[in-house]
Amino acid sequence: MKHLTLLLLALLACHPLSSNAASANGHQPDETQLIEHGSYTNKDGNTVHRPAHTTSGQAPQGATAKCRDGSYSFSQHHRGTCSRHGGVSAWLR
Repeated sequence: MKHLTLLLLALLACHPLSSNAASANGHQPDETQLIEHGSYTNKDGNTVHRPAHTTSGQAPQGATAKCRDGSYSFSQHHRGTCSRHGGVSAWLR
């Protein structure tokens, strides 16, 4: 039984079940397509990618809004989205 418990703990450590591991919509942006990197924890405790410009100028996977400065937001809530990027230019979802 002890070995089974240790195995389960090891599996959970490798494959987190919480929504904290990915954005709520289940899509993480492709980091190679983004110029800026980094994340923040939102009010729900989810890890969300910070607004970022893309190398192609196209909306990246998981983006929810385009900011007025041309960056894309991955925010899960409307309040505060693009607040340090000139506000929201367009909602994508």
